[in-house]
Amino acid sequence: MNKTRSSKFLGVTMALVLAFGMTGCSSNEKNNASPPPSASANNTAENTPDKEATLDYKFGEDQTFNSNEPVTYSMMFSDNEGYPYKEDWRLWSAIKEKTNVSFDLSITARSEYENQKSLLVNSGDAPYIIPKTYEEAAFIPSGQIVAISDWVQYMPNYMKAVKQWNLEEDLKVKLQADGKYYVLPGLWEVAGGGYSYIIRKDIFKAAGVDVEAEEGKWTYEDFYEALKKVKAYTGKDYVFSDQFQGKSTLNIAAVPYGVTGGWGLANGMKFDEAKKEFYFANSTNEFKDYLTYFNKLINEGLMDPESFTQEDDTARSKFFKGDSFVINGNYQLLADFKTKMQDPNSDLYMIVQPGGPKGQLQIETSRLENGVMISQNALKDLGEENFIKMLRFVDWLWYSDEGQTLSLWGVEGETYTKDADGTIKLNPDVSYNGLNDDTATKKLNVDFGFGGGVFAYGGSSKLKLSKMTPGEKDYNDRIFATREPRAIAPPIMGTPDESEEMNLISTPLMDYVSTMTLKFITGQESLSKWDAYVSATEANGSSRYAEMANEIFNKTKSLLGY
Repeated sequence: MNKTRSSKFLGVTMALVLAFGMTGCSSNEKNNASPPPSASANNTAENTPDKEATLDYKFGEDQTFNSNEPVTYSMMFSDNEGYPYKEDWRLWSAIKEKTNVSFDLSITARSEYENQKSLLVNSGDAPYIIPKTYEEAAFIPSGQIVAISDWVQYMPNYMKAVKQWNLEEDLKVKLQADGKYYVLPGLWEVAGGGYSYIIRKDIFKAAGVDVEAEEGKWTYEDFYEALKKVKAYTGKDYVFSDQFQGKSTLNIAAVPYGVTGGWGLANGMKFDEAKKEFYFANSTNEFKDYLTYFNKLINEGLMDPESFTQEDDTARSKFFKGDSFVINGNYQLLADFKTKMQDPNSDLYMIVQPGGPKGQLQIETSRLENGVMISQNALKDLGEENFIKMLRFVDWLWYSDEGQTLSLWGVEGETYTKDADGTIKLNPDVSYNGLNDDTATKKLNVDFGFGGGVFAYGGSSKLKLSKMTPGEKDYNDRIFATREPRAIAPPIMGTPDESEEMNLISTPLMDYVSTMTLKFITGQESLSKWDAYVSATEANGSSRYAEMANEIFNKTKSLLGY
């Protein structure tokens, strides 16, 4: 987006984010603005110096939130089986010591979290704080979720991050048809590396592939040529046997082909920046090329056809035993895999995601994470003044550097130390994310509760780098050095009725696309029947969906700065 459009956006929609005093550093200066027009009829608790003097808590930009009296907030908690909930985690007491805040937790197994969230929100029984929210649109029609953009002016650390890290463009994607957003996303100063391919670099080298010299300019066709060399050298049935049922691989490969797939299949829409319009990408020639590529890998014995059906443990076992030499993953998995390889000479390496017909593109460009929804029950039960108090606690825990550091690393002197320049060093008896695996007797997330997904997301580039091993830092550096950022598509800001109509189209349409994707790739359906597939997508409403997307975009584009 150009600066002119960005400025328009600030002047129109982001009045709800940035039009409130952002200069100065004191909490008095940060929090005395009037509410946005959309909320002025309801928000009467304006913050003046006199008003703040009567508050029973401390807050502010770069200040520790602390309530004079103990307070408890209800919250959903996604219980990860890898580091299951413990009542005596140091996390809970550390938060209380700092803030005087405790939680009344609604604990739900990670695998059931989304279902339980839907049940609680739609029944009107949701806890006040609802973290780990990836998609909020389905919860908005219930009226049970606060339009949080009406209230962010009361969150000084959040506001600071938006301004200093220039996140206005990123936040556009969260806007709904009413020009508001309903989730507080995790905010990163820089994008991350994401998922790619973990390879046996020792085997690639022995096969004559100098990975480090070539990967910077690799396209998927170059990667194909490298896989052929490895197959010829090893004589194995397959070089690449994938986990995640191929969904991560289909997702990251779709980007340089200009289509959608796998985890990122969504509605098949891509946005043409030159024409300023949406189109259905998954019936284009680019999509055919994308399918043809993976069909070629299967046909030539380079990719295991079981990649799209096997369990993750099966794919990993093949990789650990040396029956395959490529698997999709992230850097955290790579750290774990290193300890499980049966060949002691295994040299694992994460390659930069290959480029393709659309260029050498970064896969991860958004700096927004999953986020926190706030239930209307919080506003109803607490009243406006205490609701704002709760928001200021949320602001400190999820958006201040102090709160983010606590959530990620724990308590200084207990789980980590800092050197003279402020660099965090995890205590040698504690492991996390591949750090201290050789010396640790305790795990940061398992034994202490820190570094978990409910709290520890978002932060400065320094904080992001602090949890990376030297290898992961190198991986991220290679991405930024050799791959170009890509534009973020605008949201389709449909009304509830429009969104429902579009969902009625997209659900069967994308189910069909997903089914045919695997059939074409594995050869169950011949690509000679491509024209019939395109006709079937039309019959399933692909053109109508794109038409509706563009109608909505043209109605709302002024709000987006177009």
